[in-house]
Parts: sequence; C-alpha cells; structure tokens
Amino acid sequence: MPFMNEYAALKKVALRHPDEAFVSKAKIEAEWRSLNYPEAPDFKRACREFDDFARILEEAGAAIEWLPATDGLTLDSLYVRDATLVSPKGLIGCAMGKAARAQEPNVNIQALSIAGHPLAGSITKGRIEGGDLVWFSQTHLAVADGYRTNPQAVEALGELLGPSVEIEVVPLVHYKGEADVFHLMSILSPLDSNLAAVFSPLMPVPFRRKLLERGVELVEVPEEEFDPGMACNVLALTPRVCLMLEGNPETKRRLEAKGCEVITYRGDEISRKGAGGPTCLTRPLERG
Repeated sequence: MPFMNEYAALKKVALRHPDEAFVSKAKIEAEWRSLNYPEAPDFKRACREFDDFARILEEAGAAIEWLPATDGLTLDSLYVRDATLVSPKGLIGCAMGKAARAQEPNVNIQALSIAGHPLAGSITKGRIEGGDLVWFSQTHLAVADGYRTNPQAVEALGELLGPSVEIEVVPLVHYKGEADVFHLMSILSPLDSNLAAVFSPLMPVPFRRKLLERGVELVEVPEEEFDPGMACNVLALTPRVCLMLEGNPETKRRLEAKGCEVITYRGDEISRKGAGGPTCLTRPLERG
C-alpha cells in the first residue's frame, strides 16, 4: 500500500519537462496571455531552471518518471500535480477546473499506466485538481471546496476511495476570484507529521484549529513572501528536508529555526511566471 502523506521520503515522482510543456518560443507566445501568465516565460532559461530542479530531486533520492508531450496540452501542463491524484487504491484522473487543461488527466494517466502504476479510476463529474488535496495519513484526506474543486467531484472521490478514508472538506476563501490559481496547498505545505508551513490569513478557522489540536506546529509565512514569492508552496523531500523557491529569506529562516534543511531553486521562468511552485511542478507517486 502506498505511503499516504505529503512529507515521507520522496521515492518516485512524475515530471513534465519544459521541452514537452512549453515546447517552443512560438508556443509560449501563442498561449501565455490566455493562460493569465503575467509575462511570457523564456524557453531556454526555463529548460535550464528545470534541469537544475530535477537534479535536486534526483540527488534527494527520487526516481523521475517523465510525462510526454501531446497535441492539446498547454504551458500549464508543466504543473503536473493537478491532473492526477494518488490514493491507496491507485492513481485517479482529475476533472480540471481550468478548461484549457481538460486533456491533461487522460494523457498523464495513460503514460503512468503504461509505466506500471495501478489506476483506481477517474473523476467524471464536477471539478477537482491535485493541488486541492492533502493526505495526512492512509485514512485522513483534506480536500478543498473552492473554485478548482467542488462538492460534486469530492462526492465522486469519496465513492472511489470508499468508507475507509475520511475526507475532511476545507472551504476556501474567494481571494482573487475564479481566474486565480488558488489551491488548498497554496496555504498549507506539510513538512513533517507535526510541522507545516502555512499562510494563516487565508486559512479557514475551523481547519487551522484542527491542525493545532492534532499537534501540528504551524510555521507562519509572512505576507510579503506569500504572493508573489509562493513561500507557502514548499515540497518535502523527506521529513524536515524541503525544497522551496529562492527569494523567500524570512520563510527560509523560520523553517530552519524549526530544524528544517531548506534547499532552494531558481524558478523565475518555471514557477513565478506560471504561479506554480515546487509542489505544483511535481506529482509524487511514491513516498516511504
């Protein structure tokens, strides 16, 4: 049975390289405005940044499974977490909240199935994205109710997972509205069984209270580093060893004060321009 949490040692992860997502300068120029990027990513720089990012994951012990390109995928397909979910029963294809990304789940699920990963099914009603799910244990899953994930899809997910998994629904705030990329993991990144980076100003009070009651210590991300620094978007490589976007010195200092080893990467092209940090760029497939 897979190890269902967000902080155990990362053993296997799916990625899509900018060569396969951005493809070319011409594709970037054709799509970046309609996808709400603030400016066009530089293709060559993005590839170099991603090579360095992938190298960090490999040096941490994670085996990489590379996802392919295909017609119909957009620049956003770089952010592979959103299109698939992991579960004790296998991978689950999502129903994307962003219409331009509708083909990603089938492409990713097919590639991972060919690679030998078991599949549990797909969500075919409502909308749900991977950034809105946080596993705390084999039997406890937090799922957002927001603009990218809605109750119809959460109900369908519950049917796939069965009664052994408790789904805790977390209502999200409006924040910047429906066009924004705002997920549950935008405000919460577990780094150990009892430690998480959070942005409390956007956290629902009942959910924050439950985290504290369960003994989770909250490392508060300062407002000036939350947006556009994405300082709350932190990927655990193993408990208290984490990867985050460079340029967030206060958050890094606060994490280190809690005993974390913090590795940073340059992500001007692959993260800041597409609003996707290290958790967005990765689909963890196996932890343990």
